[in-house]
Order: sequence, then structure tokens, then C-alpha cells
Amino acid sequence: MTTNSVKDQLQRTTRRDLWLTVAPAALLIGIAFAVTFYFIKPAPPRTLVLATAQDEGGFRYFARKYQESLARHGVKVEIRQTKGSLSSVELLGANQAEADVAFVQSGAATGEKAAGIVSLGSLSYVPLWVFYRGEPIDDVIALKGKRIAVGAAESGTRALALTLLSVNGVEKAPTELLPLERDAAIEQLKKGQLDAVFLVSPAEAPAIQKLAAEPGVRLLSFARAEAYVRRYPYLSKLVLPRGVFNLAADIPDRDVVLLAPTANLVARDTLHPALAYLLMRTASEIHGSAGLLDRSGEFPAPLETGFPLSSEARRYYDAGIPLLQRYLPFWAANLVDRLWVMLVPIIAVVVPLGRAVPALYLWRVRSRIFRWYARLKEIELQLEENPGQPMLEDMLKRLEEAERAVNRIPVPLAYAENVYYFREHVDVVRRRLVRRLSEATEIRDAVKQVSA
Repeated sequence: MTTNSVKDQLQRTTRRDLWLTVAPAALLIGIAFAVTFYFIKPAPPRTLVLATAQDEGGFRYFARKYQESLARHGVKVEIRQTKGSLSSVELLGANQAEADVAFVQSGAATGEKAAGIVSLGSLSYVPLWVFYRGEPIDDVIALKGKRIAVGAAESGTRALALTLLSVNGVEKAPTELLPLERDAAIEQLKKGQLDAVFLVSPAEAPAIQKLAAEPGVRLLSFARAEAYVRRYPYLSKLVLPRGVFNLAADIPDRDVVLLAPTANLVARDTLHPALAYLLMRTASEIHGSAGLLDRSGEFPAPLETGFPLSSEARRYYDAGIPLLQRYLPFWAANLVDRLWVMLVPIIAVVVPLGRAVPALYLWRVRSRIFRWYARLKEIELQLEENPGQPMLEDMLKRLEEAERAVNRIPVPLAYAENVYYFREHVDVVRRRLVRRLSEATEIRDAVKQVSA
């Protein structure tokens, strides 16, 4: 066999050994990574659609604040204007949702309308203001038979107003309920064309403070606020302190008890967890300061909203901002959070196989040599039976054939020592055979001399 043919055979054998050793390991690694990729969360979208009512609860102002804040983290917020909280909920709950998150008023939707929607928390109190003309009253039950503006058809204001009026039996004729927008309702009340107006708005809103100072217009203080709060858990009882709007003019001129739903951030239950945490972190920055009715740090909070609290929100209010987002930018924290899962196949599969594959390859190389040790052992056992000279010569012949066969085995240079170990062992057996042959020859010659 020529040198080139030996090299070619060695290369073919080496490639075959590598394929038979590495291919199964590569297949196992591929399966492990494929299974892992199945459980890896996809990257969060870069665009978020926020539904908000234009003139309800100060939502439009907050929407712009969220838009600016999330832009700093590389997330674009598209603001989708709606007619009110009810239409915002409809956008979220549609089969082909046109929004990802929304600002809505607590209690705005329940039952089937709230299906697939979760709360990320309450953001602030947005009190119900009932301004009216006439003699002082202490509850909406006294508005029976009046002309009342209750807000636009799809607004949260209208939903809350109808709830309070209907539970008191005031919504039916001769009471006249008018679906007027905020500005139109305020203007008609000032002109005396309305008896009362329901508004849901933050206490800081200029329109509320101006209306509270309007001559001839009174602000209703709910004498039965505690009863309403017990009946409707999404409402809170608040006290507007005397003079808080204008200390010099003493507006209002007495403490006023208010009923207040909350402004809430709600989302589809399919919202990416990373975006949910980013939104709640942004909410803490924007809504964490004190207001006329809110204490510092009171919001955001996991209050009753009419929507179930999301699992991310529950963890956020229990443990705060996730560890990675505390110290890394949003994109980096999300990348690390997604890629750490890749450690599972690396630790469970790649590391053990990294040790097993070289050992398996070495075993394949050695196995072609080690099987000849059976021939070597057979010759040694026969040697113990004190064979005669013809048998010893046959054993020596078989031993030389085994040595030649092993020398022809293609072995990578890195493992060539195994061939030379075998040859050393062959030499040990050969020396014993040669010694026994020499002894047998001497005995034969001595016998011939005696016979002669």
C-alpha cells in the first residue's frame, strides 16, 4: 500500500468517525435549542397604540406624557382618540383589536365587554362633580324631574351618571337626560339652560375650578357617599377641603364630599410583559406626585377597577421594578431577559456533550485496535497449555499477522500512541513465544543426539 493511499484511507476513516460521533451530538443540540426557542418570549413590539377619550378625566394630557416618556425607551406610542371610556374598551376587546392599551374610567365596562382585558393599575382619582342650580341638595335623588347633562353617549361620565341616577329612580321621565359634551354642558349651566351637569375630571382641571367659583352654581356634597362606596367598590369617598381651590375667595366655602372613580391603565391580556412593566414604570414616574386629592406615592395602585389585575401588575406592586430594568436600559434588559433562557440547553446539553463527544471519538478509534487484544489474549492462554513446537510456530505466525493488521489500521496522529502500545504488548508475547520455541528446539536437538 502506497503512502498516498494510506493517507487517503486515514482521511476517509477520520471523517467517518467524526460524522458518526458529532452528528448525533449536533442533532441533540439542535433539538434542545429548538425546544428552547419555542418557550422564548418574542421581542416586544416597537409601536404601541394607546386609546384615550379626548375630554374625559384628563386622559389626553396623560397620553402625551406617556408618548414622550416611552419614546425615550425606543417605543413609539400612537394615540387613538375615542368618544369615551366605553369606546376605548371596545377597541381593546374587539376580535381584531385596534389598540393595545387604554385609559379608562373604573366601572366603565364589565362582563363580556371586559373579556380579554386586564388592569395595569389605577393612576389617579377622577372625581364626579355634580354642579347644579337652585336650593342646596345633598344627593342626586333630589334631581328628579330636572334637566341634567350626563355626558356623551359612550363616555365613562354618562355610564357613572346613569348608574347613580337609576339606583335612585331618577333617570325616568319627567327627568330629562341630555348627552352633552363637557364644554357645551358647562356653558348651558352657566346660562341657566340646565339644572345640573355631571362631570368626571381631575380636581386640578381649570374648568372645574372656574365652575366652582361661578355665581349661582353649587357643588353637590354627597351625604350618602359611604353607601355608594359600599355598593360600588370601584368608587372612593373623598373630601375636597374648604378653600382648596382659592383660599382668598374661600372656594369652596365648605368641605365637599365627593364620589370618585379612578383613571386606569388597562391593556389586552396579550400585551408583551416587557411593555407592561415599562408602562407601569412610566405610570410611577408620571402619577407618583401629590395632587389636590392624591397623596404622594399613592398612585399607581392596584385598586378595584372592574377589570382583573394582570399577573405582571401583581408582581410589580408586590416587588417593584424587575431587577434588570432597574440597572439596564429597556432594550438591554429585555434582550438579557430573553436570552438567559438559552443557558438551559447550554448547561443541560452542550456542556455534557462537550465532554462526551471527545471521549466517544477516542473510543471509536481505540475500539479498532482493542479488538485485536482478544487475539493476543487467546495466544497467551494457549501458551499456558505447553504447546509443542508446531503449535508455537503457528501461534507466532498468528501474532505477526495481528501486528501487521493493526499497523494497517488508519489512526489519527493524535491517537497513534494506541498502536504503539499494542505493538509493545505484542513484543511481550513474542518474546515469550520465542523463548518457548528456543526451549522446544533445544529439547528436540537433545532428543536427537540421545537417539543418535
